[in-house]
Amino acid sequence: MKSADARERALAACNCRLARKLWGNHLSNLHVQSLKQLTSSFRLSVLQGDLFLLQGKWYVTHTGLLQVASRNHCAGIRVELLDRYCDPNTGRWSFRATVFKARGCKGFVGYGDAEPSNVSPLVRGAEMRVAETRAVNRALRKAYGIGICSVEEMGSFTEPAEPPHELTKLPPESVAGNSGNGGGPRVRDLLCQIIRQHQLDAVLVKAYAVDFCGTKTLRDASREQVENFVSHLADCAKKDRSALLCQLNSYLKAKEGAA
Repeated sequence: MKSADARERALAACNCRLARKLWGNHLSNLHVQSLKQLTSSFRLSVLQGDLFLLQGKWYVTHTGLLQVASRNHCAGIRVELLDRYCDPNTGRWSFRATVFKARGCKGFVGYGDAEPSNVSPLVRGAEMRVAETRAVNRALRKAYGIGICSVEEMGSFTEPAEPPHELTKLPPESVAGNSGNGGGPRVRDLLCQIIRQHQLDAVLVKAYAVDFCGTKTLRDASREQVENFVSHLADCAKKDRSALLCQLNSYLKAKEGAA
């Protein structure tokens, strides 16, 4: 069994390798050093969708914050709607979240608000959920000393924090897999970003993934196969998107047949 130091080094190496494939043109040595520090301090994973590089800065995700809380045996999170600051008619919502790191803890408080003017157009109508997530994220960052902002806290000028429409086309088994292959919502988050960033057809990506892994379904793929596909897809999209689109288009017949 690997020691804690060995696992940390392996995670740091994986984070740096994948970050270079995803954001190579925007990744500086300072970004790499920051990524290594975040890996060491909080065990955040790029592959699992815990971190994004946006506008030259690292941002943690809601998924990553929940993972930190789980690893540190968080005792609970309480969320309260702040009625006096809410207006359902205009889509304005406010929440207060309290994170309890242990039983008997007084709690770490965070506030979150959302309205149509400060959320992405892709999540208009879901302001209440965005506000709740922002409150929880801020409370978690306070509780565990995470200084970088979360993606979900950002306004409408950033990439959407909610899963985009393309990913909702993917059946659960397409990226969720089973507990043995390392799939799940976090891998889905990473695929979501690649699909959105390079404007790929999610159904064709699924077909390509099955072919790449050499299995009947992605449920049958190993963890290593799934991770290799995600890295391969990111690399191809970055180096030659046109060639990748040609590859994906070769699965159009299968898509039409499924329809």
